[in-house]
Amino acid sequence: MSKHHSDPPKILFLFSDTGGGHRSATEAIIEALNICYHGQFEYEMIDIFKEYAPIPLNFMPDLYPKMVKIPQAWKMGYYLSDGKRRTQLITASSWPYIRNAIRAMVRHHPCDVIVSLHPLGVAPTLRALGHNRPPFVTIVTDLVTAHSFWYHPNTDLCIVPTEAASQRAQKAGLKPEQIQVVGLPVAYRFCQPKEEKSILRQQLGWPVDLPLILLVGGGEGMGPLERTAQTIAGLGVPLSLVVIAGRNEKLRKKLEAYSWPVKTVIYGFVQQMPEFMQAADILVTKAGPGTISEALNAGLPMILYSRLPGQEDGNVSYVVTEGAGVWAPHPDQIAQALKLWLSNPKKLEAAIKACKTIARPDASIKIAQILGNMVGLDSPGIMDQPSNINNK
Repeated sequence: MSKHHSDPPKILFLFSDTGGGHRSATEAIIEALNICYHGQFEYEMIDIFKEYAPIPLNFMPDLYPKMVKIPQAWKMGYYLSDGKRRTQLITASSWPYIRNAIRAMVRHHPCDVIVSLHPLGVAPTLRALGHNRPPFVTIVTDLVTAHSFWYHPNTDLCIVPTEAASQRAQKAGLKPEQIQVVGLPVAYRFCQPKEEKSILRQQLGWPVDLPLILLVGGGEGMGPLERTAQTIAGLGVPLSLVVIAGRNEKLRKKLEAYSWPVKTVIYGFVQQMPEFMQAADILVTKAGPGTISEALNAGLPMILYSRLPGQEDGNVSYVVTEGAGVWAPHPDQIAQALKLWLSNPKKLEAAIKACKTIARPDASIKIAQILGNMVGLDSPGIMDQPSNINNK
């Protein structure tokens, strides 16, 4: 459904809080739109599950954290449903159940362009829209092994983060002219020129003269964080350690009570991750696409210790193949990888260079410009600082 043309152009973003990446990528694009076209457009964000999906699908954002804690079951579901014909069959069979909800969403939110940042928002929305519809843009938030649900032949534009994702999109049936390789959108703060590490460390109260390892367990502090932190601290080499426990308060308190053999700083959930990444020398983290993209922008080599089977498998192979990091799923392997990098500065420098080579810090701005051109906004003027994001 299109809007009245006398109103400012309106962009509708479809996402869901099934994992942190869909919301953060959406907000990064909106932030970039405000930087480029502040005051010239309107937008809406819709959580497709919470706001419109029928029962029990509307509980998906709440169930997702529990589902991913059973990785083998998740892996089976991912691969059994992946594939062009399988996704078509699933989409067709679910349509009678969800069609009223999806048609209501389309009817209630007229706009000038629809942007889906969730794979399950693509096919049903395109079917509900019919032929007389605004442009539809798909923005893939998985680096390589994106599920076939992302790729629909009727999308007007599919924006992908890597060349490997583009090849996967073409295998799924999209034409090369439907695809643009732009990068993964991340917040503006992760895309700024780096400050001097020593200055940042002084501001943060971190040791200035030791190699600094940043250990991240995700927003929920997931993974074998405690054992990994203890293994790193017990390496017997000069280093300092910063551990982000996320929202896991029980784990944070336990780590704070531990007697660390090296200088160690423990945090819960933090907002200063761009500064933390710029100040660190090595990142130890799970293989989430947003974290990987943010680290690449910071020129921060990675040791990846955990991945979600299916969509994050390709993240690991991408980082390792490009030389920007290593895969070390056990604490002892993490220790070996750290020792190798810390004892061989040339290898570490090569990984830093690889990060900078494949980083795409301008992805959010490029996507904003693509969307701006679609709805006829004036030529963008990139400001020094992003405007506040105010939902309209």
